[in-house]
Amino acid sequence: MSHARKDWESTGEAHLAAYASRSAESLGRHHAESAHPLRSCFARDRDRILHSKCFRRLEYKTQVFVNGMADHYRTRLTHTMEMAAVGRTLARILQTNEDLTECICLAHDIGHSPFGHAGEDVLDDLMQNAGGFDHNLQSLRSIEVIESPYPDFQGLNLSWEVRAGLLKHESHIEGAELDGHPIGPFQSLEAQIADIADDMTYHAHDVDDGLEAGIVTLAQLEQTEFWRMAAAATRDRYPTLSEDQFLRTTVRNLLELQMVNVIEHAFQSLEKYNPSIMRDVMSAPARIVDFTSEMKDILSEFTAFMFEHLYFHHGVADATQSAVGMMRKLFLHYIEHPETMGRKARARIENEGLWRTACDYVSGCTDRYAIEEYKRFKLGV
Repeated sequence: MSHARKDWESTGEAHLAAYASRSAESLGRHHAESAHPLRSCFARDRDRILHSKCFRRLEYKTQVFVNGMADHYRTRLTHTMEMAAVGRTLARILQTNEDLTECICLAHDIGHSPFGHAGEDVLDDLMQNAGGFDHNLQSLRSIEVIESPYPDFQGLNLSWEVRAGLLKHESHIEGAELDGHPIGPFQSLEAQIADIADDMTYHAHDVDDGLEAGIVTLAQLEQTEFWRMAAAATRDRYPTLSEDQFLRTTVRNLLELQMVNVIEHAFQSLEKYNPSIMRDVMSAPARIVDFTSEMKDILSEFTAFMFEHLYFHHGVADATQSAVGMMRKLFLHYIEHPETMGRKARARIENEGLWRTACDYVSGCTDRYAIEEYKRFKLGV
C-alpha cells in the first residue's frame, strides 16, 4: 500500500506522450512537503481545490445571469465542472496529464468576483490606484494567500504546474517566471487545454442559457455561421426532431464542432513541431492547442453576436449593472468601515493593506452574500 503513488506514476502515467507533464517530474511546491503515499501530486492538488471554500463559493457566483434568477442557469461552479469535463476529454485524446488539466480547470475561476465579468471590471476600476484586479491573478492569490486551512504553510501549496497554469495572461511576457522557472512563452499542453476548454464550454452553454431565458431566439442564431454549421449537423442526423430537441442537440453540436477542430489542429501542430518534452511545448514557435484560423473567424463573429444579443441585452445587463452598483457601494463601505469585514480579512490588513484586503474580501463574496451585506448595512438608503 505504501507504494500506491509510485505504482501510479510508473504505470498509470505510462500512456502519456513524451510532451506531457508527469507528476513524478513536477517542479514541486513553494513549501516543501513529503509526497503522499497514495496520491500523485496532481491528484492531491485536485482534492485540495475541491475541498476549498473558494471553490464551493462558485456555486453562488454569476456566469451570465445573476445567481438566483432561475434554477437551471449556469453558475461559475457548473461552468467549471463542464469545462473540466471537456478538458479531461481533450487531455485523454492528446495523451496529456488528465489530473493536471482538471486541476487547472477547477481552479481557474476561484478568484472570480461576484456578478461575472461586469463585477471584475468594477473591481479593476476601484483598484486602479492600488494594483488593479484580474480574476486569473486573483485565482492564484486565492490558493497562495487567502485560502489557508493547513497548519504548516500559507495557502493550499499546490504544485508549480497547477499555479503556472493559472497565469495564462502572463506567460507571453518576456522573461515571465514563477518560483524561478519560466512559464512561457507558451504554457504546458495541459494549461493550453484548460484555456481552450473554457472558451469551448461557454460558447455552447451561454447559448443554452440564453435560449432558456427566451432572450436569444432561433431566428437570431440562424444569422451566425457557427449556429448554421451546428444546425446542419443536427438536421443531417435527426431530420424530424421537435423544436426543443433540435435546440438542445444543436447546442451540443456547438461543442462537438469545436472539439473536432481543436483536436485536428493540435495533432497537426504536434506533428509539425514534434515536442519531446514539456519544455518543447512551452518554447514552440506557436501555441499547439488552438482553433484553426477559419474557426477563429467563425467564433469571432459568434462572440460578437453573443455580446449584442445576450450579454448586453437589457434583461441581462440591467440586472447585472444593478448588482455591480451594489457591489461598488459595498466595497467603499468596507474601505470606510474595515471593522465590518470578517475576522480573517481584518487580520490581513496590516500586511496586505486596506484596499487589497477589501478587494480580496469583495471578490470572494458570492452574489447572494454581497447582496445580503449591501442590505444589512442599508447602503441603498
